Amino acid sequence: MEAFLVSTGLVAVAEIGDKTQLLAMILATRYRRPVPIILGILVATLANHALAAWAGAAVAAWLGPDAMRWILGVMFLAMAVWCLIPDKADEGPKVAGAAGAFIATAIAFFLVEIGDKTQIATVALSARFNDLFAVTAGTTFGMMIANVPAVLFGDVLSRKVSLTLVRSLAAAAFAVLGLLALLKLDMGLLGG
Repeated sequence: MEAFLVSTGLVAVAEIGDKTQLLAMILATRYRRPVPIILGILVATLANHALAAWAGAAVAAWLGPDAMRWILGVMFLAMAVWCLIPDKADEGPKVAGAAGAFIATAIAFFLVEIGDKTQIATVALSARFNDLFAVTAGTTFGMMIANVPAVLFGDVLSRKVSLTLVRSLAAAAFAVLGLLALLKLDMGLLGG
């Protein structure tokens, strides 16, 4: 349960203000079909994060606990810095007009998540908790928590929430996890 909750919380906070929310709003405006868009986000995220969680678990099996602690600490600190860097709106993929809302969303979200901070966080969380299912479910749920409102409420969300504050909170959460991992003071938060 701990792996699920930590994964959900970190990804949900990290995703607020991310380019995927902008993509969700653009798709919602273009297609005006929230259910297929939400399902496309779900399918793309499950596929992307399952692959990332598998990679994290594989890496954890090959490395010793001390090496993993240092790698995770550095990865979480890098995530903290990355959260502070605003996304550029033009980095997202262009959605083809001929595709349906579900297919366009699934393809776009899968591609835009490759190498994204949440995919890297999923690798790190899976390596730390060694629980493929809980981490994949948690990171996917965190993505849905952040992106479903973007689909349903569009730009209303962006007017009410300071993206600078959200990025700062996400950065602080990743920095704390990174420092706890490096200092061996995880207090149960990192599963060790």
